[in-house]
Amino acid sequence: MSTTTSDEHTPGRVKGQVWTIDAVRDLGVTTDVETAAAILGIGRTKAYALAKTNEFPVRLLRIGRRYLVPVQAILKLLAAE
Repeated sequence: MSTTTSDEHTPGRVKGQVWTIDAVRDLGVTTDVETAAAILGIGRTKAYALAKTNEFPVRLLRIGRRYLVPVQAILKLLAAE
């Protein structure tokens, strides 16, 4: 199972994506901040601002300059785990 998603397979970057629990589970182990924000109904700019101030609604992993969001944390927030 992959820990990241590529641009080609990142549903959060598809305009009008409908996020079901199954669609979130299908993301894999982690996803990017933009996709997590789309799932949670947060705009891209606000999501990165929250991430930088450690106020993002779920736990983030910081790897270098990149943020990864554990999909399990999103499911837990949505009470769908």
